[in-house]
Amino acid sequence: MEYEGDYTYLLTGKSLSVTLKGRMFIIRVDHPNFDKAREAVLAEDWDNVRRAMDIPAEIAHHSEGNIKFQEGSLWYKSEMIHNVVGRRILDLIRVNGNFKPLMRFLDRLMENPSRRSVNELYSFLKHKNMPFTPDGKFLAYKSIRRDWTDHHTGKFSNEVGDTNSMVRNGVCDDAEIGCSQGFHAGSLEYAQSFGGDQAHVVVVEIDPADVVSVPKDCDCQKLRTASYKVVGVYSRALEEPVVDEYFDGSYNHDTGEISL
Repeated sequence: MEYEGDYTYLLTGKSLSVTLKGRMFIIRVDHPNFDKAREAVLAEDWDNVRRAMDIPAEIAHHSEGNIKFQEGSLWYKSEMIHNVVGRRILDLIRVNGNFKPLMRFLDRLMENPSRRSVNELYSFLKHKNMPFTPDGKFLAYKSIRRDWTDHHTGKFSNEVGDTNSMVRNGVCDDAEIGCSQGFHAGSLEYAQSFGGDQAHVVVVEIDPADVVSVPKDCDCQKLRTASYKVVGVYSRALEEPVVDEYFDGSYNHDTGEISL
């Protein structure tokens, strides 16, 4: 333990605890700010130590002011957040977990004009193990034809890097209706249930602000969205809660082969 006036700290292989003028902060080695805090402590840069370990301040910084942590509650602008995403973020804050991707997800989700999507999307993603991206979007699976177009119309290209969009009010927002207008994506089980050997499965990136509905058919394994981007060709299940590297798969039109 080192002493520097009103500052003390204890650094171990598992955690870092710092007392700054009577306030104690503790973060684990798996916290995203651990290295930043450790380097600041060793450099005796106490201002940056506080910035790295003061969780409420970190939340405000990374949400760009849209989401604030005040008196134990999360706020989006002037509205208190009561949904399941907010509760999950508070749980991560309490254990010093990596809340940043989920904070960014919530920022994007709150821009969704559909109350149902805001209230239901996170539960769907958690239940079906759909991972987040570092910037707050999420990944899902989509089945397409062998020629890399959509099953329904054959008009939308789904090669890696393609983005497909439609007018939002052209997407069916009724969860009671199964097959209807809109781009569909969902769990791996759902995607693999279409087309058999005559289909490819791709990984798509979706902004939560673009999700319109989560239909109740297919055991609630799919969603409808107004836009998505193809970011890879499926090669293995996405098991990590946050995925920052996509499968850079590509299709060779001359040979008909997929490279991963």
